[in-house]
Parts: sequence; C-alpha cells; structure tokens
Amino acid sequence: MISFKGIIKNNLLLKITSLNAVVITVRLIISLAIQRILAVTVGEIGIAKIGQLRNLVQIITSSSSLGTFNGVVKYISEFKENDQQLKELFTTIFAFVFIGSVITSFVFFFNASWITIELFGNLDYVNIIKCLALLPVFIGINRIFQGVINGLSEYKKYAKIDLLSYVLSAILLLICLYYYSLEGVLFSIVVTPIIQLSIIIYVFGSILKKYIKVNDLGFKIPFARELLAFTLMSFISTVLLNYIELDIRTMITNKININEAGYWTAMNFISKNYMVFSSGLFTLYVIPKFARIYEADTFKKEVLYIYKTILPLFGLGMLLVYLLRALVIEIVYPNFLGLEPLFKWQLLGDFVRLATLVISHQFLAKKMVKSFIITELISLGLFYFLSKTLVVLYGAEGVVMAHFYRYIIYFGVVVAAIWINFSTQKNTQKE
Repeated sequence: MISFKGIIKNNLLLKITSLNAVVITVRLIISLAIQRILAVTVGEIGIAKIGQLRNLVQIITSSSSLGTFNGVVKYISEFKENDQQLKELFTTIFAFVFIGSVITSFVFFFNASWITIELFGNLDYVNIIKCLALLPVFIGINRIFQGVINGLSEYKKYAKIDLLSYVLSAILLLICLYYYSLEGVLFSIVVTPIIQLSIIIYVFGSILKKYIKVNDLGFKIPFARELLAFTLMSFISTVLLNYIELDIRTMITNKININEAGYWTAMNFISKNYMVFSSGLFTLYVIPKFARIYEADTFKKEVLYIYKTILPLFGLGMLLVYLLRALVIEIVYPNFLGLEPLFKWQLLGDFVRLATLVISHQFLAKKMVKSFIITELISLGLFYFLSKTLVVLYGAEGVVMAHFYRYIIYFGVVVAAIWINFSTQKNTQKE
C-alpha cells in the first residue's frame, strides 16, 4: 500500500505544494496576528494607507529591475548548465538593474511631495517616500536573486528564505508600530526588501557565487532584446495593475469613504495571504516546466495534472475560509463591519484566477509577448471599468464583484489565445 508520504516524495509538484503549505501556514498565523494588531491600533484608515504604500513598493520592485524577474526564472532554468549564456544573461540583467534603479530613484525622490499627496492626501509621510526612493538598487538586486532561486527550482531554500524573511520583517513591523505608530509601520514596509536581500545572501550566497561570477560582468546588454520583452510584460502586469489598485482605492475613498477603502484593502490582504501559496508554485514549477513543453497535447496533459493536484486543495481551503469568515473577521479585523459581504466574490474570483494563472504562465514561459499584453490589457481594462461602474451601485462590494466577473471572462480569453497559438504552430509545421 502506497503511503501519502510516499506519494508526495515522488511528486515534485506535491513536494513544492506541501512545503509551501507549511511555510504559508506559519506565515498565515503570523500575518493574522499582525493584521489584528494593525486593525486595532491604526483602524480602517491606517489599513487603507498601508495598502497604498504596498502598491507603490510593488511598482518600484518591478521598475528597479526593469521587470526582468520572470525572464531570469525562464533563462536560468534553460541555461543553468551553460556558463557562457549565464555570463551574458547576468551581464545584461545587472545593467538593467543599474538603469532601472537610477531612473526609479530619480523619479521618486524628486517627485516625493506630489506622490505623497496623491497617496495619502497630505505631506505627513513625505520622508517615507524619500527613504523609499533611495532603495531601488537593493530592491532590484533582491528581485534578481529571487529569480535565480526560482529558476533553479531550489524550493527548499526558497521556503527557508521566505519564512525567515517574513518572520524578521514582522518583528521589525511590530517594533516600529510600538515606537512610531502608523509612520513606523510604513517605514518597516519600505526597508523590508533590505531584510530579504540580506537573508538571501546569507542562505543562498554560495550558490549565487557559483552562477553569478562578478569578475566576468561588464556593462553590456547581449540579452537586451530577450529581456526587454519581459520588461514590457512586467509593466503591464505589475506596474499598471498596482496603479489601477491605487486609483480604485482612491476612488472608493472619494466616492464613499476611507473606511470602505479600508475594508477592500483588508479583503485584499486576506486574499494575498492565501494566494501567496500559489506564487512559489508558478515560478518554481510552472514556468520552468512550461518552458520545456512544445506540443499542445503535452501542454494540455500538464495543465490537467496541475489542476487535479492543486485545485481541489485550493478549493477546499477557500471553502473553509468562506465558512469561517465571521470568525476570521472577529479574530483578525474586529469591528470591520463592512468586510463580510466581500468574501463570497473575492473567493470565487480567486479560484477562477488560480485556474487562469496556471495556463497564462505559458505566455511567460514561451515569451508570448503579444498574447500576454493583449490578454492582460483586456483583464485590467475589465477590472478597472467594471469597478468604476459597480462601486457606484454596490460600494466596496462592487470592486470584488468586478474581480470575479473579470476573471471569468479572462479565463476564456486566455484559453482562446493559447489554443490559437498552438493551432498556428501546427499549421506552420505542416507547411
């Protein structure tokens, strides 16, 4: 009789999933405790402001490395045995980080006052934004190193780094909250990438030295054309998405009130805590796997295999979250009375989102830039305009309704795009 432990041992996807589950469970416990503390101490208004800053940090994370993270994952998985290709790849990547970091720092530092007013409505936190403007080079290097770990599928070290970084960041946040209230929390969010970078160097430094030979690097960009495609895709998926979230939060604040914006931000925090379970899966397994698949039948089998492995687990977890939503609110966000109606639509949307993200990573694995951009613009456009329409009718609940409707349509669009791509390849081969 085959044991459950034996099944996991012989299945890479389940190995990554089970290890991720342990890490995410610990992270979730810590996150729930911190979110409760923040909810009690800074309230809905503070939660909304934290959401604004997190979106800004995500934009800088992409711009500081010129969006090359997924390119690093793809090409490391393909060229990890080819020293010459790795040399050219890292020479280009670090040139991109230098360019992206300098531009990002310049733009954010000299526009700090305007950005602060746009995000928070006043200049109370302008020093936080100026501090953030000095860190893009660290953020960019941290992002590249994360890409190397994912490209090598070092899922055990990834889990160790992820958990250790999260624990230390949580401790810093609590210390800053105790001494400096909301401003301290915002500062801790800004410096978190430096903590992550330090942990990566400590845990993964010896392997990084093996693949990144600093003495061989120069200010050249032999991989520029290949990586610029990922830059463009990252701009659409990360920068534009976070800008839209910033705009929607501001819209909720202006059209309803900042408390409603806080409810939606709280729902997003809960969503991101369980969706983070899937993020490592995509970069550690899906992209490297899809990068080596060239036939439609093989791709279809792999997608069905991933679906059968993770969707039931994910669906069960989401069902439990929904059934226990009142308890979750009571434990994590006491007195956030407008949060409960958001759960149904957010969870439904996230389930469809996971199914969609699995197949849409084919665009990244195969560098299908045109397909990626068209489908992503459709997705973001749907979310933005549906949110604008539904928020007037349903308040913050309208935004999570838009989230669900968007992914239902987006799933069909992505399936059609990939089917067309494989059909075109088949017809080309026949000719």
